[in-house]
Amino acid sequence: MHFLQSTALAATVATVSAQVYKGFNYGASDSAGAPVTQDAFEAQFNAAKNLVGTSGFTSARIFTLIQAGTTNTPSDAIQAAINTDTSLLLGLWASAGQTNIDNELAALSAAISANGQQFADAVAAISVGSEDLYRISPTGIENMSGVGAGPDVVSNFIGQVKQAITNTPLAGKPVGHVDTWTAWVNGSNSAVIDAADFIGTDAYPYFQDTMANSIDDAYSLFLSAYDQTVAAAGNKPVWVTETGWPVSGDNRNLAEPSTSNAQTYWDQVGCGKLFDQVNTYWFTLQDAFPNTPSPSFGVVGAGSSAVDVPTNPLYNLSCTDASSEAPASASALPASADQASSAQAGGNNGAQRQNTAEQSGQFSTGSSSAAKATTAASTTAAQGAPSPSSAASVTPSPVGGQGSGSTETVQSTNTVTISSCPGGCDKTASVTGGSSVPSTLITKTSALPSASAAPSGCPASLSGTFEYPHLIVPVSKDQPDSAQGTSFNGTISSSTSSIFNFDIPTSDNGKTCTLVFLLPEQSQLTTSAYSLSGSGGFDVERLTSPATEQTTYNSVPDVQSDLGGPADVVAGQEFVIASGACQGGTRIGYKVSATGSLDLNYFQDYNPSPIGFYVTVC
Repeated sequence: MHFLQSTALAATVATVSAQVYKGFNYGASDSAGAPVTQDAFEAQFNAAKNLVGTSGFTSARIFTLIQAGTTNTPSDAIQAAINTDTSLLLGLWASAGQTNIDNELAALSAAISANGQQFADAVAAISVGSEDLYRISPTGIENMSGVGAGPDVVSNFIGQVKQAITNTPLAGKPVGHVDTWTAWVNGSNSAVIDAADFIGTDAYPYFQDTMANSIDDAYSLFLSAYDQTVAAAGNKPVWVTETGWPVSGDNRNLAEPSTSNAQTYWDQVGCGKLFDQVNTYWFTLQDAFPNTPSPSFGVVGAGSSAVDVPTNPLYNLSCTDASSEAPASASALPASADQASSAQAGGNNGAQRQNTAEQSGQFSTGSSSAAKATTAASTTAAQGAPSPSSAASVTPSPVGGQGSGSTETVQSTNTVTISSCPGGCDKTASVTGGSSVPSTLITKTSALPSASAAPSGCPASLSGTFEYPHLIVPVSKDQPDSAQGTSFNGTISSSTSSIFNFDIPTSDNGKTCTLVFLLPEQSQLTTSAYSLSGSGGFDVERLTSPATEQTTYNSVPDVQSDLGGPADVVAGQEFVIASGACQGGTRIGYKVSATGSLDLNYFQDYNPSPIGFYVTVC
């Protein structure tokens, strides 16, 4: 199966300037806690530029501007970067309060005074904070990932940094924030996106241990996380600030650390999708000096000293083994933020990693994107909606197929029970790889009339592989010729219908795909919300072609088939709308319109409890 080229990725590439940065993450302290000195930074930067088998790693991301062991002295990494002609993604630690930000700004001011334009020329961008939003999320807290900061605090700090560089050589440099993809898809963090000039995302499939996360699934998991971030970011450029696969350490569910798997991930994600296309900072060049952490992500091993950094990598970096073929099983997308999160974020021990980062800027073993994934759920839909857009693959596939002679069985559910999730769902349902997900069960199902029989439908619960909408487009009867653009929300009322585009990976061809709608009780939601009034249900129409962001009420594609829908929609129900054989390589659009006086507006989100339209695959 060919890799699904993400439209989100293409969109981001289009927005990236002529200069595309490529580099590694560098901590302020080594793995034993000793400060990294200027000589050691220079040795690392030079080693990155001279890695055997590759070239162009001439940028470096640091987590703090303060030299380890000092109050506000500028990091030795700054002079080292100037001396080695290395560009810098500067980082300011933002989870230690205003006093620490004042010290970071003092270090920034001192660096500007000491180096002026030379310093400015070395700066690619400035990141205010790293994974602060993730650490205060339910998943981050559960994984003991340490002190974080809320969106209002991070946004305020971004404003302070922008003000601080006004009328200095750094004026105009992009100022943004780095966080896990799960944090970006959480609509409650939108203020940070609004304040930022760019979005940095961290994603580690290795840590997503509540779902199928073998190396065969890694590419799909990464692409899903990336696409969801792009969708949530809107028109803001997305930089990949952390990703990688460990060479050693413990297995995380199906994820196995090894040099061969690390090379596969490098080839597929790095060579195949990121390098020289998207600003990328790999995790990491070296993390094994003087002690080897578990897991270890280093591309090179330990040298004999801090300034002896090997240039011979632990695996082949030449990209000559990069394949245009994705693993046959690489089609599953994160099932829920909660799942992804505990895997991702905690992945490395959020607490330990965060602590190291806070002390030294070195994220060598802790909070990883997995946990972060936790919040992501919410965004799935959110972004998913607008543009999870992106997520759309170039060769999508619809439910039931489009004009291919396939059939669908139209179904709906009667009374159903959705498990309560306040504080986290009961994780009892078995999924691929032996992991578990919130149990959401249908108690009774009845079939509506249909033209012909089709394969048995998949359950409505998101207990396995599923697809979220990659585009949600509202169309208004009151403004029939006005394009409403994309939305994170599904809106179904007497005046507004919503069109949901779904893309199904080619690898699901021949499986059973089922369109479902989930509406939990308001109290069961953790990161979403909805308004529901009036009485009635909705009608679902499969369109002859998918919608675009320019689709209006008067330009909605023709109807291919009317799938019907529930006559009465109330909270606490699940509905199986239609089921049929998955058809690879086709994108499909479903238009959903209200019947009666139903007025429903909800934030599409697969965080427990899931809410909205999904396609389950079995």
